Amino acid sequence: MGFRCGIVGLPNVGKSTLFNALTETQAAQAANYPFCTIEPNVGQVAVPDPRLEKIAAIAGSAKIIHTQLSFVDIAGLVKGASAGEGLGNQFLGNIREVDAIVHVLRCFEDDDIQHVANKVDPLADAEVVETELMLSDLESLEKRVENARRRATGGDKEAKALTSVLGQALELLRDGKPARLTVPQDDEEERLFEQAQLLTAKPVLYVCNVAEEDAATGNALSAKVFEKAEAEGAQAVVVSAAIESELVGMDAEERTEYLAELGLEESGLARVIRAGYQLLSLKTFFTCGPKEARAWTTPAEAKAPQAAGEIHTDFEKGFIRAETIAFDDYVELGGESPAREAGKLRQEGKEYVVQDGDILLFKFNV
Repeated sequence: MGFRCGIVGLPNVGKSTLFNALTETQAAQAANYPFCTIEPNVGQVAVPDPRLEKIAAIAGSAKIIHTQLSFVDIAGLVKGASAGEGLGNQFLGNIREVDAIVHVLRCFEDDDIQHVANKVDPLADAEVVETELMLSDLESLEKRVENARRRATGGDKEAKALTSVLGQALELLRDGKPARLTVPQDDEEERLFEQAQLLTAKPVLYVCNVAEEDAATGNALSAKVFEKAEAEGAQAVVVSAAIESELVGMDAEERTEYLAELGLEESGLARVIRAGYQLLSLKTFFTCGPKEARAWTTPAEAKAPQAAGEIHTDFEKGFIRAETIAFDDYVELGGESPAREAGKLRQEGKEYVVQDGDILLFKFNV
């Protein structure tokens, strides 16, 4: 399981440039005019994890397979998108299909790149996009909640749950707050809330696109975005799309040297992925052997059978147990056999909650 992030923002804030750099493709046309991206472009990215290389070296694995992350470059939103302006309905529909929103905000000055509002104000830009998402959700919920209330008076249990959870979301939106602040009361309300696919229910990662000289420390504009993210319980990272573009085509050694010259320890891609994992409460576990070492992604609360299902549904259906070694033990002791001899290989059952970095071997019977 990877996760699918929709890159959104106003026109000319650097969305397509960032997408091209992150996915190391030129699939999205980066141009200095609005709506250069008409259809959403999707790019698959290998999630960098230095632990995987260490595991592969110890296991003598012939192949290394990283888990994958999808980025969707969604065309620029404009004021009035919820009413269809700028092909808005189509773009809002694209956002509905992603797991998280990567909201790119322009935090750099450049007279050569026109801003749609003729001014650089990331907070104002964020408000335009958020308002359109809220208006779209409001329109979606008004009729649904009213219909649910009518059915609830007739004793429909699901309608009562819908009225409760979506009614709460509707009140938040009317107060100018995102639906993600809704608190479902039980598993049924949680299920119904997720099925509603509200745009403002999706977690948000703000990406502050800064000039090269501000990539290491950020600037006054990005600082305002970080304050906004903290107040909302969202995540924020500083990225220079220009730097990420330069990294494309460099080998690992060249990248390391280039980043060091700029005072950076890692690429913007790595920062975006780490923030995204934290935002979506994801964990990584590993499998390894002579043929391959592989990373897998699973929800933070996933138990062993669910993690096994990420590999194959048969593994989950016929789950018996999981042989488990913590990453630190595997590396420190030098592999599976030494870990087993030292008593660090554990037999875990169906209720075991997989930990980040676990190296797992599933036993199953179908």
